[in-house]
Amino acid sequence: MPTTPAPDAPAPRRIVVVGGVAGGMSAAARARRLDESASIVVLEQSQYVSFANCGLPYHLSGEIESRDALLLHTPESLRAALALDVRTGSRVTAVDRDARTVTVATADGTYQLGYDALLLAPGAVAVTPPIEGLDHPAVYSLRTVPDLDSLTARVAQLPVDGPRRAVVVGAGFIGLEAVEALAARGLQVDLVELADHVLPPLDAELAPLLADELRSHGVGLHLGVSARSITDDGGAARVALSDGTQVVADVVVVNVGVRPASDLARDAGLELGARGAIRVDADQRTSDPHIWAVGDAVEVTQAVTGVTGPVPLAGPANRQGRRAADAMLGRRTTPQATVLGTAIVRVFGLTAAVTGASQAALDRAGIAHEVVRIHAGHHAGYFPGAQQVHVVATFAPDGRLLGAQAVGCEGVDKRIDVLATALRAGMTADDLAELELAYAPPYGSAKDPVNMLGFVAQNVLDGTMPQWHARDLDDVLATSLVLDVRSRGEFARGHLPGALNIPHTELRDRLDEVRDAAAGRPVAVHCASGVRSYIATRVLLQDGMDARNLSGGWLSLVAARPDLTRPDLTRPDLTRR
Repeated sequence: MPTTPAPDAPAPRRIVVVGGVAGGMSAAARARRLDESASIVVLEQSQYVSFANCGLPYHLSGEIESRDALLLHTPESLRAALALDVRTGSRVTAVDRDARTVTVATADGTYQLGYDALLLAPGAVAVTPPIEGLDHPAVYSLRTVPDLDSLTARVAQLPVDGPRRAVVVGAGFIGLEAVEALAARGLQVDLVELADHVLPPLDAELAPLLADELRSHGVGLHLGVSARSITDDGGAARVALSDGTQVVADVVVVNVGVRPASDLARDAGLELGARGAIRVDADQRTSDPHIWAVGDAVEVTQAVTGVTGPVPLAGPANRQGRRAADAMLGRRTTPQATVLGTAIVRVFGLTAAVTGASQAALDRAGIAHEVVRIHAGHHAGYFPGAQQVHVVATFAPDGRLLGAQAVGCEGVDKRIDVLATALRAGMTADDLAELELAYAPPYGSAKDPVNMLGFVAQNVLDGTMPQWHARDLDDVLATSLVLDVRSRGEFARGHLPGALNIPHTELRDRLDEVRDAAAGRPVAVHCASGVRSYIATRVLLQDGMDARNLSGGWLSLVAARPDLTRPDLTRPDLTRR
């Protein structure tokens, strides 16, 4: 909805913005476009007021050749284009709410600056993990331009023909990007993650795809362990892990997460949320009517679960900056949208993306849901180069989409963007089934993976396709007949113990055999991806048997159950079938 001026709303004479980059600069630029007469001052403690922090790993890798390409604006360019008074090297140390002034510290001393409207965009600061020796000269983070410069210089000093080793602590989005960048620079990389799988926001059943991709590129994985200490080893760093492993590295990159940089707001007496983020209303206004806040330091609401807390993403920060500027200048605004947490990362040849609530988040919130899994081609299978997109989506009992995640070589971004839009619109399985998406053989299928999610969810929700899941395996093996409807060749390459193998094309002629083997027990059906077993399940149900289909098939089963390592449970290639 376009914004329109609110009647009789006086515009502030001086707007002071604390912090640049995404949220702060979006607010300052929007404010100038709305009001040529306002005095707008931007105070940035670093020397870089507007840079592409998401691009830092890609300059480290060499993909973005010019460092200057990351510097989007300078104080000079902002003064020329938008008449903004941008002051770098200016750290705000205090806010006097009664006097409406901020205290600014610079290399030359301190001064007071008055404001009519104050916007706080302090961002986030890196979490410091309890690791002894973080002051070792080989230890770096990767959040700012100076971080990038220091790390790039260190890598450039390593001998070309000698050992080039790195340890990355933290397998989140930035950690994975750092792994890829360092590997591209020829370093042997070990990745350490306290959680039991890489990219913790991703459902555990999809994470093995990324783990396999990392290992295939020579990355050493240390999952479920922490880094305890870092000591010197002839100029290199010796990283001791909680499982007793010791890894020597020339470079150690530590990125274990961030926390809101809300100390200034706290000291000013502004209301904070339970997780330390600045609490704001629908217009980004804080508990002080003259102060707004945006970006990584503010509290937002997760769209599906209703959980509140910080979400450090550039997209929401930019939109919040625009909304805050509108509110400051008396414009009628659209209410602050809840946040889906849509995010994406490249891991060598794979892409992983998420939107909405994960299964774990839904479980923690006590929200009932059904899970749908598909392994569909990213474009028509008969067109050369089709790659599987592995998608997991959750739906409410009434059919509403709650969340989605995807991993694959191609087409992941397209599907997650569509599903994020569907989530924002409150779409259901029926809506996804009817979406009209662009189709030509090089780009998609007549039944796009998004449509297929809708079709499968319809079948699950209306009882057409009863499901069982990987988490049910132990109970299934104890209480049910497992019917494997794959081909004999597939069965020979790996199968569940005690499974009855009847290819789905032979099933109608062998129903008596299934009935005898089941002996009154439920029949747990599976194939490779869930498609052939869906057909088989329908045949069995209509013959009067109690049958269920394995959600996502064998591909999902072996990904979700890494304990299945016996010779008769051979792990397939999940990424390039």
